Amino acid sequence: MSAVLSPGSGRSAARLAALWASLPLTVLLSFAVLALVVAWSLAPGVFTSHDPASGVPADKLLGPSAQHWFGTDHLGRDLYTRVVHGTASSVASALIAVAIGVLAGGFIGLLAGFLGGRVDTVLARLVDVLLAIPNLLLAVIVVTALGFDTTNAAVATGVSAVALFARVMRAEVIKTRQSTFIEASFLQGGSRWHILIRHVLPNASRSVLSLAVLQFGLSILVIASLAFLGYGDPPPASDWGLLISIGKDYLKWPWLVYAPAFATIATVLSMNRISRWLRRTN
Repeated sequence: MSAVLSPGSGRSAARLAALWASLPLTVLLSFAVLALVVAWSLAPGVFTSHDPASGVPADKLLGPSAQHWFGTDHLGRDLYTRVVHGTASSVASALIAVAIGVLAGGFIGLLAGFLGGRVDTVLARLVDVLLAIPNLLLAVIVVTALGFDTTNAAVATGVSAVALFARVMRAEVIKTRQSTFIEASFLQGGSRWHILIRHVLPNASRSVLSLAVLQFGLSILVIASLAFLGYGDPPPASDWGLLISIGKDYLKWPWLVYAPAFATIATVLSMNRISRWLRRTN
């Protein structure tokens, strides 16, 4: 029996195809990089059959080749395999960091912008204090207090992003609160919390979406920086920042740094491009 498509589904498919066709080439490439990174993190065994933790001593420090795409490290481990398996840790950590920033920062900004008055004053001053501290420095302080591992580095990165999300959410809530449809909802007898959840939050969260995408890329960069400084998981972990940190000790074999650095840079730049595109389309 052949399936019959409704006119509505046909129009939706046509609109979706037109949207993809209208995307700039750089955005398409960014989505392709993001899809590859997600695939690496979800199913690394599909892309490589080598063991990321063990190698062949006789094959140490080999250059990139058809057998070892990114070369091998000082223990004979396939570097491409270690980069692929390190993706899951980097992506999961960045997601944790963004979730903390969006939830905590969004809640603070939502309350400050909607309630106003003394609540806004107190929360705004708290946000100003957090913004006065550089993100990496604040992350180092938090991860030092929590302990050295990748999860704590993700929590520290999320804490350092709370103030940014709070500031953006507060500004969007204040702008939305002054809209005519909000006043109309008040006049119709809507409660403050109903208006906050039903009207203010959905409209104010549009800018937060593009910021969350941007912060995802920045979180990968900050977490890699923390791992590079030794605040992440110890070897034989294969976090991208740790791979760069290990590779810097072998300057005669530059692929040890280039491979994980290129993966990090490509991911961060792709997220930045997607965030810019989302901001323009909102």
